[in-house]
Formats: sequence, structure tokens, C-alpha cells
Amino acid sequence: MTKNFAAIAARHTELVSISDGIATVELAPAAGGAMASYRWWHNGSAVDWLRPADPAAIGHRDSGAMGCFPLVPYSNRIRGGRFEFAGRTIQLPTTPDDPHHEHGHGWRRPWAVVRHEKSTIVLRYRHAADSWPWSYEAEQEITLDGGKLCMTIAVRNLSETPMPVGFGFHPYFPSTPWTHVQAPVSGMWETDTEVLPVRHVLPPVGADPSIGFDVSEVDFDAVFTGWARRARITWPEQGRQLDIEAEAPLDFLVLYTPPGEPFFCAEPVSNITDAFNRTTGRIDTGCIVLAPGQRRSASVRFTPSLAV
Repeated sequence: MTKNFAAIAARHTELVSISDGIATVELAPAAGGAMASYRWWHNGSAVDWLRPADPAAIGHRDSGAMGCFPLVPYSNRIRGGRFEFAGRTIQLPTTPDDPHHEHGHGWRRPWAVVRHEKSTIVLRYRHAADSWPWSYEAEQEITLDGGKLCMTIAVRNLSETPMPVGFGFHPYFPSTPWTHVQAPVSGMWETDTEVLPVRHVLPPVGADPSIGFDVSEVDFDAVFTGWARRARITWPEQGRQLDIEAEAPLDFLVLYTPPGEPFFCAEPVSNITDAFNRTTGRIDTGCIVLAPGQRRSASVRFTPSLAV
């Protein structure tokens, strides 16, 4: 069902949009800089390439119930919200609902619109040092071109000391009984009951993303390694597909396929879960260290297509 966000936006939180004549993207800067929709119009009908946010999600500024949100200054969980870095113990706030301080700050904080053109928008979030003892600035640049979506995320260390960092995007895609995913990978991290990594293993036989799987037949919540930074999602019964291409250092793919839900996630990210606690003796966690003033960025591109 096509949703009209205008009235909700006026009452609760401003939505801003960009369009290129083929696609339209709606964003909620106040709701963690999240994307409320990425939509084509085809033969008079809406085609949603991401899960569209409903009015309740917009009204409550619930970025986790929208189509996509930014991950910064790290992806996924930090065990107990605690890690050691450069001789310091960092303790982030936790709650019973969030015991491992999931997904960083960006998705929980408002972003400012710093540039808004017809088919491009730039959002910025500036973090002042607190329990995360580094100040930093993050930007998202969202662009439409010929119906294709390009999302770029950048992080700059504004502190006087080195800062560990990770980043990425957390998109939610529509899931049907026939939705199929294929993504070249070479390994994955098995997780414990708290969805924290315990062992690096080969992808499961019968559900190897490199070969492809039907979303309805798997139950993933894991980080995949050796990702070729590309993936393809197909909805064969609808005659459509979406190709994903990412840039380094988005070298990992998180797949989340909750059974029975009308969505799944395929998240291009720069770090494994709990990366800051797993750096000792490893170079494959994706933990980036930014020197004072240093900036890193990466882009993700979505290329949709419809069977004619």
C-alpha cells in the first residue's frame, strides 16, 4: 500500500525528499538521519525498494522501523558497551533493552540538512565527546541518478587523539516467500545467544550466500567475511531485482533474516560485531583508527531493475 507521509511529517517530524524523475527518496533527518522510503513509480503503481516507514515510525522518530539508517561510529554491538583503547577503558551506557550499546550514535540522534538539491541531499551529525570520549563529525550524501541510489557516509575525527571507528548502512528490504539473495563471501562469524561473535567458520552448507538462498528458508543474524562488496536481491514473482555495490572499507556484510517478518537486512559495514574488543592478535576485524583530523568515507550503490 502506498503511504502518504505529508500530514504525519507536518505534525511530528520534517521529511525531506529528493527525486530524479524515476525514483523518490524521503528522509527523516530528525529521526537519526534515516531513510523513510526509496520508491519508483511504474505503470501508476509504487515500487518500494526498501521497507517503507509507516506513520507511527515517522511520528515517533523510530529510525529502526524505517527503510535504512546510518551506522556510526561503529556497526552492531560492543559487548557490555565496554572496550579498551590506547590504555583507556571506555564504558558506554547500556540498558536492559540495549545491553551491548548497539549501532552507535547516528541512528539515535538528529542530523542537520546542510545541502538540499533536487536529486541530492547532504546530512550532517556532529558528536561532542561524552561517554564516547571523542568528538567527530559524520556526513551522509544521498543521490539519485536514473533511478539508482548512491549513499555515501563519511566520518572525521575532531578530537586531539586517535579514535577507533567503523561505519556503514542498515537497510531493510521487503521480504516475500520467494525473495532470493546472492552475495559472494568466504566466511562468517558464528554468534552466541547474545548475537556476539565467538568463532570464524565457513558459510553453512545449503545456505551459502555465495551460491544464494531464499530468505524465507534461513535464519541469519551474522557477519559475513571475504565479501566481494556486491550482492543481488531478486523478487522473482514480482519481476524485479536490486544490485548492491559497495566500496572499501565496507568489507563485511551483515545478513539478518528474522523468520516470519516481511523484511530482511543486508548491511554493508566496515567492521565485524564487537570489533573493538577483538583487535588483539587480529587484523581482520575492520577496526579503523582515525588520526586527529583524519576522514574516511565509502559509498553504497543500489541499482534496481524491473522486467519489462
